[in-house]
Amino acid sequence: MSLGQVLDDLSKYVELQMDEGTSSAKVSEDVMGGLKGAVEGQGSQEPVTEAAPKTSDSPGSGADLERIALEISECKLCQLHSSRTKTVPGQGSPSPEIMFVGEGPGADEDKAGLAFVGRAGQLLTRMIEAMGYTREEVFIGNIVKCRPPENRAPEPAEMIACMPYLKRQIAALQPRVIVALGATAVKGLVEMPKGMGITKLRGTWMSFEGIDLMPTFHPAYLLRNANMKKYVWEDLKTVLHHLGRPIPEVKKRG
Repeated sequence: MSLGQVLDDLSKYVELQMDEGTSSAKVSEDVMGGLKGAVEGQGSQEPVTEAAPKTSDSPGSGADLERIALEISECKLCQLHSSRTKTVPGQGSPSPEIMFVGEGPGADEDKAGLAFVGRAGQLLTRMIEAMGYTREEVFIGNIVKCRPPENRAPEPAEMIACMPYLKRQIAALQPRVIVALGATAVKGLVEMPKGMGITKLRGTWMSFEGIDLMPTFHPAYLLRNANMKKYVWEDLKTVLHHLGRPIPEVKKRG
C-alpha cells in the first residue's frame, strides 16, 4: 500500500466522521505516529501488504490462515500491540459461506485469543444458530486483531495497519457473503455513502472486492437495544435468501 493510498483512506475516514456529526475529527500525534509506523512497516514487510492469492488446488487453505495468524501474533505495526494480552486473528471454517466481521476484540477476546466469546459473542452464536449454522461452519473475525484500550473504537491508523491481514484472510476464505457487524466494521471494509450511518445502511447490499456484503447492527448494540434484534433478523434472513438457504423456524426464548 502506497503512502498516497494510506493518506487517502485516512482522509475518507475523517470525512465520514464529520458527515456523521462528529464535532471534531482531529487526529492525535499518537495516531499519526502509528500511521507512520504502519506505512514504514508495510514497506519492509511485503507479505503483509500483498493479498496471498488462493490457488485453484488449495481453496480455503487452512495453512494460509495459520500463516496469517502467526504473522498477526508477531505484529507491531500499530500502538495496540503494546497493551494486548493475545492477538485475535479470528476463527472458524477455512471455507465458509459466511464471514462475520466485527470491530475489534474486547477484554474476554483479548484474554482468550478468540473472536466474539464474551456476552456479545454469545448473542452472535445465537444469531448464527438461528440461521441454521454453527460457529464452526462460518468464520468470525474483526477489523483489528488487538484490543483497543478501554474497548474504544479503533483509530484510523490502527485500522489501516491491520487491514492487509483481513484482506488476506478474505482472499483465503473466499466467503460468499460478508456480514459486517456495526458501523466500524462497515467503514473498515467499504466507503459508506455520505450522510448515512449504520441505521440507514443496514439491510442494504454492498460489495467488498467482489464479495457481497451485508451491513447490520453489532451484537453489543443489540445487548443495549433489544428492540433492534428484529431488524438484524430481517438482515440475516436476506442473507439466507441470497444464499438459497431455507429460513429456520426461530424458537422464542422463554
